[in-house]
Amino acid sequence: MAYRNKTYVAFDGDKDIHYYNLMKAWKSHGGLEFNFHDAHDVNSARDESKEESIKAQLAERMRNSKIFVLLVGESTRYLTKFVRWEMEQALKRGLPIVVVNLNSARKRDDERCPPLLRDELAIHVSFNMKIIAHALDNWPASEQKHRENGDDGAYFYPEKVYEGLDL
Repeated sequence: MAYRNKTYVAFDGDKDIHYYNLMKAWKSHGGLEFNFHDAHDVNSARDESKEESIKAQLAERMRNSKIFVLLVGESTRYLTKFVRWEMEQALKRGLPIVVVNLNSARKRDDERCPPLLRDELAIHVSFNMKIIAHALDNWPASEQKHRENGDDGAYFYPEKVYEGLDL
């Protein structure tokens, strides 16, 4: 069994990769308090590879992950080849899910949230280093409590959490 300490980040690789790259930059900047163990460091799925081999490599990354982050942009809900598959895998594996709205919405964005995740147990946050770091640190334990209570659906942090983070 793999040691699950990674953060799996799914996104529209054509339109939203710069947000993922910004997250990696936050992590690499020494003075910032943002750290995540990127599941994409486990192996390198190549665009020119066959779909089956890409999914096999993504599955390996998922097996090493303790949390799933979905960056939600304008077209994320329409992506079915890999992003939907990644969401299905996260749900199947019971990974805590953090939905990050790239349009600054601080709760579920009904127009952009993929239908597959709309009613699933997940925390919805805006794209900001401090709130994403807060979710990575706190959502897994909260999610476990909600799961044990039989809760489901979209969650979001109240404004006081954002204010406490100076956002």
